Amino acid sequence: MHYSPTKEKCPLPYSPFKSCTVPRPIGWLSTLSEDGVPNLAPYSQWQNLTFDPPMVMFAANHLSSGERKHTVINAEKTGWFVWNMATYDLREAVNISAMELPFLEDEFLHAGISKEECMDTKVPRVAESPAHFECKYLTTHRLTGNSNHGYVDVVYGEVTRIHVNDNYINENGKMDIKKLRPLARLGYYDYTSITEVFEMRIPGASGKASEGLEGKSS
Repeated sequence: MHYSPTKEKCPLPYSPFKSCTVPRPIGWLSTLSEDGVPNLAPYSQWQNLTFDPPMVMFAANHLSSGERKHTVINAEKTGWFVWNMATYDLREAVNISAMELPFLEDEFLHAGISKEECMDTKVPRVAESPAHFECKYLTTHRLTGNSNHGYVDVVYGEVTRIHVNDNYINENGKMDIKKLRPLARLGYYDYTSITEVFEMRIPGASGKASEGLEGKSS
C-alpha cells in the first residue's frame, strides 16, 4: 500500500500518518491568560530540541473555526508555558483536559487536579505530576495548511527550571521510568505507557562522548 497524501485519497479507512511516528511523548502544557485564567491541554506533537541550553517545542493545529489554540495565545502574550509530565496514573485528567472549553474556563478544575506554584513564572503546574519544565517562550513559526485544521503553530521555548519528584529518582540518580510510566500517543485513540526499559550503548563510544550520550551532568 502506498499513496500520495497531497494528491490522493488515503486507501485505508484511517490515515496511517500519525501512527507511524510513534510513540510520541505528550506535551501536557499549562499556561495563563493575560487576565490570569489558567489553561491546561495535551499536545502529542512535543519534543526536546537541544540541551545547552535545554530547549523544547510543540506544534498546535488550529481549531476547526480557524482560531489558534489558547496555549499558543497565552504563551505568546505572557512569555511562559509549563510542561507537566503526563503519566498512566494521570491519564484520565490528561484526556479530560483535551476537551475544547471556552477561553475563560479553568481546565485544572474541570480535570479535577491541583495547582502548584512555579518558581520562575506565575503559570501553575500540575501538583500531581512527577516532573515539570518551566519554559520561557522564544518564538512561533506558523505553517500554512490546506484547511483550518491544517494550519499549525510551532512554538519554541527555553527550559529555565526543571522539577522532579524525588520519589521517582533511583539509587543511580536517574529517572525511574518504569515507576513513572509516562504516557505516549500511538495515533487514532490509542496510547501506551512505558513499562519496559532496556539499555543499548553505542560500540566504541567512550569518554566525554559516552557521558554526553548517557546524559551525565557536567
